[in-house]
Amino acid sequence: MPTVTWARLDGERRAAVIAAAEAEFAAHGFSGGSLNVIARRAGVAKGSLFQYFADKRDLYAFITDVASQRVRRYMEDRIRDLDASRPFFEFLADLLDAWVAYFADHPRERKLHAAANFELETDARVSVRAVVHRHYLDVLRPLIQDARARGDLRPDADVETLLSLLLMILPHLALAPYVRGLDPILGLDELSPEQPALAVRRYVAVLAAAFQPIPVAPKYSTQEAAP
Repeated sequence: MPTVTWARLDGERRAAVIAAAEAEFAAHGFSGGSLNVIARRAGVAKGSLFQYFADKRDLYAFITDVASQRVRRYMEDRIRDLDASRPFFEFLADLLDAWVAYFADHPRERKLHAAANFELETDARVSVRAVVHRHYLDVLRPLIQDARARGDLRPDADVETLLSLLLMILPHLALAPYVRGLDPILGLDELSPEQPALAVRRYVAVLAAAFQPIPVAPKYSTQEAAP
């Protein structure tokens, strides 16, 4: 994370470094991203970057965190708009629709999300995935805990498995419409406006079947059943 020197830097210079680093990492990921290019575009010396961050990986993790915070703020606003107290799986379908729409409308965040997911360098991937997962879980875990407390999930539901499945589904929905070959089953790369919504509902139907309470058939006494 940033050094004290970064904290003392004026806002305009910080914004220039962030913009340059976002553009470079979005285009080339960690492995292909160039600190020389970032420094040149930001109007700073390359050596200055090492006064602001411990190393390239530290800068990459910070940029991922900045982008993740933007996504998180948007999704938290949508959660308030969508009313998370509704039946959980109905709410989840609408929330996933909002998630898909965000990445459709924000190509830079989409590219940074792709870079974080597809990075080949192990240490860099672990660093940025830890950042992304923290934001995911900070938002999702309370929603799932509240759903369980309301009775929208089975009492014996494995909420950690539900969280794990959502951690796989979310990046897939964000990226598959734009990365050919990532989804060979649900047609997410067909780029038709209705296809992501159909995929969302298929995912949610499977999750609901696995985790929502099983309806109990009403019991009838022998007298009630007699003609």
